[in-house]
Amino acid sequence: MNAKQLLEMLARLPARAWLQGAFALVMLAVIAVLGFAVLAGIVVIALAVIFGFKAKAWLTRQFGGGMPVAQPPSRPERRKIVDVQYEIVEKKENDER
Repeated sequence: MNAKQLLEMLARLPARAWLQGAFALVMLAVIAVLGFAVLAGIVVIALAVIFGFKAKAWLTRQFGGGMPVAQPPSRPERRKIVDVQYEIVEKKENDER
């Protein structure tokens, strides 16, 4: 079947088939647009929820409410060693342990 025969076959189709085909293309475009709109709406709602929680946390920090921010534990004071004496002990041959 070549292109000419295909075109002749399509030309013999009734008007109802052409209308159904056009309607199917329009509905496909509508479904694609609505599907994208639904996905975009879900993303917008998710972002609004995330930003809402972040704004709430920011406002509580600004006005002193909420839980305090965790601080690292304080370091214990270390004693300063002023003078140290070292003694070198040599091992003897007959020393058994």
